[in-house]
Amino acid sequence: MVGRLLKIGLLLAVACLAGCREAGDKPYHEEAYVFGTLVSFDIVGVPESQARKAVRDVSAEFQHMHKDWHAWKEGELTEVNQALARGESIEVSDFVLPMLKQAKELYHRSDGYFNPAIGAIIGAWGFHSDELPKGAMPSLAHIAELAARAPSMDDVTINGRKVSSTNTAVQFDFGGFGKGAALDRAEEVLVKHGVRNAIVNAGGDLNTLGHPAERPWKIAIRDPVKWGVIAYVELEDGEDVYTSGNYERYYEHEGVKYSHIINPKTGMPVGNIISSTVVHKGGLVADAAATALTVSGPDGWYDVARKMGIKYVLLIDDKGTVYMNPEMQKRVRFVEKEPTHVVLSKPLIAMASEGL
Repeated sequence: MVGRLLKIGLLLAVACLAGCREAGDKPYHEEAYVFGTLVSFDIVGVPESQARKAVRDVSAEFQHMHKDWHAWKEGELTEVNQALARGESIEVSDFVLPMLKQAKELYHRSDGYFNPAIGAIIGAWGFHSDELPKGAMPSLAHIAELAARAPSMDDVTINGRKVSSTNTAVQFDFGGFGKGAALDRAEEVLVKHGVRNAIVNAGGDLNTLGHPAERPWKIAIRDPVKWGVIAYVELEDGEDVYTSGNYERYYEHEGVKYSHIINPKTGMPVGNIISSTVVHKGGLVADAAATALTVSGPDGWYDVARKMGIKYVLLIDDKGTVYMNPEMQKRVRFVEKEPTHVVLSKPLIAMASEGL
């Protein structure tokens, strides 16, 4: 499974770098394994020594994030969760505080479909580790009990640096938007080092900078069924692409696959939407939105996208039906012919521009 994911992540970067090579501007490429996935850097237009220094500084910040944003390994977020479980308040650092504030905002903007307070439920399923869960089936009774306690970001109070919760079932997990936040920070560091054209790719979720060789980045969208590419989309300067899929991480028991993407309202894995792709300027919001759209499903995704200010969406369900808005339809180019079953929503751009 991991080998397949690494190959797909690399495949997503190949198409967008072809134009650089044709123009004679060889990109600097480096890889690292962090956040439980392959992270690759492709930088164009600066000397190798400059690119290497920039990547080194980004990697150092990534290691800090991996330690102190991890919900179960030794680090700051684990200490926060332990305090909340005891019913205590705790003072947090400037490194964790902005993430908690963003979590509360995105929770409300997504109508609760994005809920970083359900870490205890994620842990009960066994999805807290970088490794896929194995062994006996989790206790569904315990999971139902946790879900019935309805942990949410509304239970969380932030007073200066003091964080507390009225619900001891609240446990934070940044997995739904941590990669997006990390890649946004990577962009900032790269720019400080004079980098103007780059892709940072974390397992197929990508942040981009600039337009190398005066051409747009051409990004592949994964086929969640065939492990290949279903379509391509060309990005404007600063746009990012994030995909949330229930085909990557799952628990399998007696032939049934249980996705790592959890519906906060039920505590159960999502099964209908198997892939949600978002194009947006800003990885943190795109990452959270891709998760929220997967959970909200075919009937709810449009309202959630509208409220989160997302303008370009493509979803695929377990029957192969593609859901997207007209603006996304204009931008994507399917590898073969357009899928047989396509459900178009009303336009999103006009409503997103209203400031929602």
